[in-house]
Amino acid sequence: MKTKSTKLLYWASTILIFLFEGVMTLAFGTSQMSMDGMAHLGYPQYFGLMLVVFKVLGALALVLPSVKNPFKEWAYAGFGIVFISAAVSNWAMDGFSGVVVMAAVFLGILAVSRQTYNKLHA
Repeated sequence: MKTKSTKLLYWASTILIFLFEGVMTLAFGTSQMSMDGMAHLGYPQYFGLMLVVFKVLGALALVLPSVKNPFKEWAYAGFGIVFISAAVSNWAMDGFSGVVVMAAVFLGILAVSRQTYNKLHA
């Protein structure tokens, strides 16, 4: 049965991902600080720009009800790869830090969003 709490948990976790990966990325993804951060991790500039495009598209795929599977699953998989890669890249370059923890926390939020999505659409 679809419960109110499942819907609330789904939308709360999905909106957090949307705000962090869609809105924040669109607002700051091409800033000099962001580009410097990508360069610090050893990534070329075009990779950062590519991430901005795919993150915004993925975030929209998660929140728009008209987008169906498999596109939502691709977005979940893509964000999972992004969060794991962010944790590994930052840990490799700067050691264990708050950025690594933040990536792990958002990976957990993403997992909650996906699990509740599957529960609601089973």
